[in-house]
Amino acid sequence: MTRPVSPISIGGLSLDVPVVLAPMAGITNTAFRRLCREYGAGLYVSEMITSRALVERTPESMRLITHHESETPRSIQLYGVDPKTVADAVTLLVAEDRADHIDLNFGCPVPKVTRKGGGAALPWKTELFRGIVEGAVRAAGDIPLTVKMRKGIDADHLTYLEAGRIAEGAGAAAVALHARTASEFYSGQADWSAIRALKETVTSIPVLGNGDIWSADDALRMLAETGADGVVVGRGCLGRPWLFGDLAGAFTGEPRKAEPTLGEVADAFRRHAELLVEFFDSEIRGCRDIRKHVAWYFKGYPVGGELRARLATVESLAELDELLGTLDRSTPYPGEGAEGPRGRAGTPKTPALPEGWLASRELAGGDRTTLVDAELDTSGG
Repeated sequence: MTRPVSPISIGGLSLDVPVVLAPMAGITNTAFRRLCREYGAGLYVSEMITSRALVERTPESMRLITHHESETPRSIQLYGVDPKTVADAVTLLVAEDRADHIDLNFGCPVPKVTRKGGGAALPWKTELFRGIVEGAVRAAGDIPLTVKMRKGIDADHLTYLEAGRIAEGAGAAAVALHARTASEFYSGQADWSAIRALKETVTSIPVLGNGDIWSADDALRMLAETGADGVVVGRGCLGRPWLFGDLAGAFTGEPRKAEPTLGEVADAFRRHAELLVEFFDSEIRGCRDIRKHVAWYFKGYPVGGELRARLATVESLAELDELLGTLDRSTPYPGEGAEGPRGRAGTPKTPALPEGWLASRELAGGDRTTLVDAELDTSGG
């Protein structure tokens, strides 16, 4: 597939390159979003923000919703379980002109979230899901509001087609599907046939596909196989911000593939660290945060274990520069060794759910009590 991919409109937003950076906890902060923008185009979504924390204006939530002046459009993802709280959070973002796009997370598979009825467990409660989306859409007004979800809780409790219809009917501007269930976590292979089924079901708004996009070729193949209008990229860009350049080229009909030398990878890693220091307004915090990216950036490259270990304990930019200076910058791209899956996949498991959650699609009294504690600062999807 070499022909250009058509731009898409998400409400009033026009995306020439229909690519979305998936929200990832502790990853898609301003620093990483800015870095990715330097390589390509698309919609770059914030880390997930808990609606209750935002309404309460906690310092951390207010910091996380702050965008750099270079970021446009500004995109924020919210997580919540109570229609009023989510609507209040959306109202705050709109009234204070803090976002150009808002996404709702119904895809988190983390046990401590689903155990309380949140994330990927929530669409099972049909009217609660409808109430949250409808209230958020009303509060958003002219700001496009989208929904990200999973196939369902497990193979016996799928929710995505009904949830897609509800979101469409509620006025959502687009829906995105991570083509796995909560029970699958990130394991195995994403079921792209589910994205195709959702696209056949939801016909009036864009449908975006998420899952197992490790290269631009994967993205083009997903669109060809599913008919999706665009893609959502998560773990595939970890340590590879240049993937967005590959995607932009493929989608505009000018295919290219970044094959960075070790020196170019080191430069990107250093730039990421610099942006993290600016984001945290602290050299030590920024350097500590870049540590978790070491394995992703240098995957496949001949960087010894001792140097990797030292990079994973770096505490200053000067120390980082000294370590990076020992690399052979001319080392070529290692090919397949630097490609493919990255990030923790986990293993299939029985989803953690509130007691009796699957007994009914309606909320019971006990469910409401459980949901009070569901808003945790945990992301995923």
